Amino acid sequence: MPGPQDIASRKADHLALATSGDVAFLQKSAAWEHIDFLHDALPELTIDEVDLSTDWLGKRLRAPLVIAAMTGGTPRAEAINLALAAAAEAHGIGFCFGSQRPLLSRGIAEGYRVRHVAPTALLVGNIGVVQAAAVPTERLRELVAFSEADALAIHLNVGQEMAQPEGDRDFRGGLDTIRRVAAELGRPVLVKETGCGISRAVGQRLVAAGVRSVDTGGAGGTSWVAVEMHRAEEGQRALAERYRDWGIPTAASVCALGGLPLAVCATGGVANGLDAAKAIALGATCVGVARPLLQALAVSEAALHEAITRFVQELRMAMVLVGARSVADLQLVPLVMAEPLRRWLPPGAPVRERLQG
Repeated sequence: MPGPQDIASRKADHLALATSGDVAFLQKSAAWEHIDFLHDALPELTIDEVDLSTDWLGKRLRAPLVIAAMTGGTPRAEAINLALAAAAEAHGIGFCFGSQRPLLSRGIAEGYRVRHVAPTALLVGNIGVVQAAAVPTERLRELVAFSEADALAIHLNVGQEMAQPEGDRDFRGGLDTIRRVAAELGRPVLVKETGCGISRAVGQRLVAAGVRSVDTGGAGGTSWVAVEMHRAEEGQRALAERYRDWGIPTAASVCALGGLPLAVCATGGVANGLDAAKAIALGATCVGVARPLLQALAVSEAALHEAITRFVQELRMAMVLVGARSVADLQLVPLVMAEPLRRWLPPGAPVRERLQG
């Protein structure tokens, strides 16, 4: 396997592996299978009455869905991000850039200007906490302005970096950096994980730092440790393989953050509209989807639009089946939870009050 490479080549590797590589978690799932709904045989509403709209990062979405961070900083990313952003505009959902480290550190701009095809869509910039720590807030404002983004995501990816041949190894000062950027940026700041989940303790520290929105980036979807495993030399590969399944399942992360003053986007193994319904019922404001939409786009732009339409239809059907007219209603419906997920619930988690049995 290739060793350390320049940043553009690394992003190209990431894109190829995320699209078609063997990068799923092996034993650990997002834990949606441990959640079920009580069927409402008399919902007393029509499917057209279901209101999927929700507010996220200062914008109104027509459906609680964000095209999650995937790519940027490589020539192939240009067409991909334009297509994804245009789809976000067409469906009234959000779009998050992949890491903008290539733009920040090297001035590589491919894939980071999409506003002309998404004039009203929610666009979210994206930079790693280590990179954010190394620059003044003004540089991050310039990053956001360049992409005409509405908000900035600061991603946490210790697992990925430790597995990456050329990755960071020093993660000191992250919380202070987040506190500074949240206070100074002048735009909404989202803190997101990249496949290992966010615990309640970390959520509490983020709240104290002034953060009001998080993305779980939980275990169960794409393992970015596995992505780096495929790129590593033999010795580093064995180390990454050991931690391929590391992380908090997405459903458990959403539960853990319940009751904190945080708007939560559930990302990580959200494969369909029923998964999304379960995430929202657990307390998420919206969900993020990455690999399934990237794979649909690899077929065609029409397939991408069909995948989003089907996802929204599945979510709408779930809401009728539980009698929920709105996202807020869905967050209050009774739930059935199996023991494997119950073990992750922190004391006092609000979802406990709605569990059956």
